[in-house]
Amino acid sequence: MSRLRWLLLAVVSALAPGVALAQEGGGATLARTGVYFESYSFGNGLAFNRISELTIPVSVTQRFGNRVVLDVATAFASASSDQQGGGRIEHSGFIDTDVRATMNVVPGRLLLSFIGTIPTGATTVPGTTIPLFGAAATDLLAFMTPNFGTGGGFSSGFASAFPISANWALGAAASYRHGATYVPVTGGSALIPGGEIRTRIGIEGPFGGSGGKYFRGAVVYTTTAANDIGGGEQSSIGDRVLGYVSTSMPLGSSQLSLYGWDMRRLRARNEADTTTLAVPRGNVLAVGARLEKPLGPNAVIVPLLEFRHELTGGTDKMELLGYLLRSGADLRYRLSDRATGIIQAQVAFGTLQDAGTRVSVVGPRLGVLLEWYR
Repeated sequence: MSRLRWLLLAVVSALAPGVALAQEGGGATLARTGVYFESYSFGNGLAFNRISELTIPVSVTQRFGNRVVLDVATAFASASSDQQGGGRIEHSGFIDTDVRATMNVVPGRLLLSFIGTIPTGATTVPGTTIPLFGAAATDLLAFMTPNFGTGGGFSSGFASAFPISANWALGAAASYRHGATYVPVTGGSALIPGGEIRTRIGIEGPFGGSGGKYFRGAVVYTTTAANDIGGGEQSSIGDRVLGYVSTSMPLGSSQLSLYGWDMRRLRARNEADTTTLAVPRGNVLAVGARLEKPLGPNAVIVPLLEFRHELTGGTDKMELLGYLLRSGADLRYRLSDRATGIIQAQVAFGTLQDAGTRVSVVGPRLGVLLEWYR
């Protein structure tokens, strides 16, 4: 695959992730499913002792010639939270279903993407489940399923790439999302989501001579209009800026990848308005490493290590929300010419802080994934 075409797929993956997977699989159809289990235990001092989540993702990507790719993705998720007082909050069900269509308008240069979100998830939930939903959506813990449902919506966007030198290429993408009105909490008011605009610029190319070293970097900017939550009030989130860099290089027969990303959430523009419920500022930083080591003609083991750190706060100085160190390995095994199995085993430990109380957090992430393509 040409470097320019790869960058185009990397940039558009922010709009339609299944596209790159279909191209990598080399076939017209790619199907994926599996089971992931995550569980975090917390020390004394928080409202809950443990949060667990089981996710069964299902996705199918179908390529029609060299111009159109259709991708359908959903999942079944079951989450629970054990409270300090002995209570338990639970939720189970399908999440929303995304249907993506991507058209290769100008081969290797311009892709158009259209994404429809069908509200098959939890559109309206009891107020008692809100603490569970809020904890699962925390960027620090990075659950496989951070969102259990919305009222659906529609997104559209484009991605383009072009060479800037003999070996380097530049890519850009932009998308707009419109969310449908829904009632998030039983007995509550309707929520009218604000529109969201996302832009992305990426660059990549080799460096350090002919030693096989490669660099990729991107900046993503997201701005979201205020949500109308009824009663003359609105909720608002500040603009988000995310920067990402990664390098890969050979290490003997293995391939080492180093990466880092930082997402900063700015103040909401109208947070001073008394009718606005504003999401506080925040900053999430992650750095990590992966080593792809072949074990034979059919197996690859990928040890990994990642450190994640999050700050938040509504004052001029943000405070520590927590940090997490995750370690483990993925084992990829080629089952046949058309199927690959992946086993994932990780453990994370760190610290979480709430209202001045700092507690320990530890838990595993275990997964089994099957990919089939033709």
